[in-house]
Amino acid sequence: MTVPLFPPGFLWGASASAFQTEGAVDADGKGPSGWDAFAALPGRIKDGTDTTRGTGFHARYREDVALLAGLGADAFRFSVSWPRVVPGGSGAVNAAGLDFYDRLVDELCAHGVAPAPTLYHWDTPLALEEAGGWLERDTAHRFAEYAGVVAERLADRVPLWLTVNEPAEVTMLGYALGEHAPGRTLLFDALPAAHHQLLAHGLAVRALRAAGAETIGAALSHAPVWTAGDTDEDRFGAELYDTLTNWLFADPVLTGRYPDDNLADLMPGPVAEDLKVISTPLDRYGVNYYSPTLVGAPGPDAPRGFSGFAIPAGLPFGIREIEGYEKTGFGWPVVPEGLTDILTRLHSRYGDRLPPILITENGCSLAEPHADDRRIAYLESHLTALRAAMAAGADVRGYFTWSLTDNIEWTEGASQRFGLVHIDYETLTRTPKRSYAWYRDLIRAQKRQPPRRQGRPNRNPAVEGAYATPPE
Repeated sequence: MTVPLFPPGFLWGASASAFQTEGAVDADGKGPSGWDAFAALPGRIKDGTDTTRGTGFHARYREDVALLAGLGADAFRFSVSWPRVVPGGSGAVNAAGLDFYDRLVDELCAHGVAPAPTLYHWDTPLALEEAGGWLERDTAHRFAEYAGVVAERLADRVPLWLTVNEPAEVTMLGYALGEHAPGRTLLFDALPAAHHQLLAHGLAVRALRAAGAETIGAALSHAPVWTAGDTDEDRFGAELYDTLTNWLFADPVLTGRYPDDNLADLMPGPVAEDLKVISTPLDRYGVNYYSPTLVGAPGPDAPRGFSGFAIPAGLPFGIREIEGYEKTGFGWPVVPEGLTDILTRLHSRYGDRLPPILITENGCSLAEPHADDRRIAYLESHLTALRAAMAAGADVRGYFTWSLTDNIEWTEGASQRFGLVHIDYETLTRTPKRSYAWYRDLIRAQKRQPPRRQGRPNRNPAVEGAYATPPE
């Protein structure tokens, strides 16, 4: 398979996050995060990996920036660690923490790689988590203060900002099901965590703009939801799961409404006023895509859900295994056409209200460290599917693969490897894989295109910071 050509000026990048890579958990004044505390609990990290070292990015970021430059990447999506900048979540700012990101941004700019920071990739300061975390409205306001602090320092060199990453996963896995930090098992009582993350996003957009940031977005997870059976219960379960994972966050951000009045009634605070903040206009819309989910009626042992919601007793859906597709190391099915599907659905659902899209995460986990032919095939097929979505009308301006290097894959530890670059977790040595060379060669081939026809300048958004040239 050959990847089709993308429009000139299309943005090529790679991604990472602070908790998964930085290490240095108590260096230079950094405070603990909720994930630091959660990972320290016995049995939470399935393979026993010491998450406190990460990939050593805090000490070795120059090596990774050089790897990005070697790729020819236009941009690097990293995350800023909130407790590294504001150790207590509010109050005193840690100058040494800000200095680290200042050096990182300078290093990226010196290599011609545009910095694209995400302000929240799940590492809530522990003091805020212990006070209730995203269940508390105050956390949203503290996040906006932190966003302003970071932007005041970095906005002069950062052309693209992302506020929050995957609030659906934080809500469902962290607060509803207890599989991720902070390990709460609230089921539908977790919905306030969704609302407060959305409010934090809207407040942060305003704080970023006030500090001079120009191009702002968020990174939300999206994937098709397939119905497992043909009963009313199957359809109900799949539709509700689709609402909770795809539209619960996108609708408020893009339309200023929740997708269902029942959901809006369950949210805390002055919801109508909050939605005006949440729907503050964006410049970009980030989509993280990995695979579809097959959903049907609940099984007999499903736990009970929120009794005030108009659903049957217990969780009203059950997730099934998707058969007939190759699987990643996580057991996720490889379905590139799902990316085409969800992008065209977003385009159809939101029309002109949908800002230009960036694929902010897409990649393939493999348990074995060097099974790279499968990763190359995954990336190739998904980029082909992405181009098909663009041909069908989706306005997509860039692609960030997940991830630049192998990293700590949350509760899976070091067992799942997404990286273009192999990490030896004993020595932290970096070794580019075949997929690194493949992606480098792809970027070079994409950039060796003839110039645009007269009247359509061939801008490089990573250099100009414009991110404005429309695709053809």
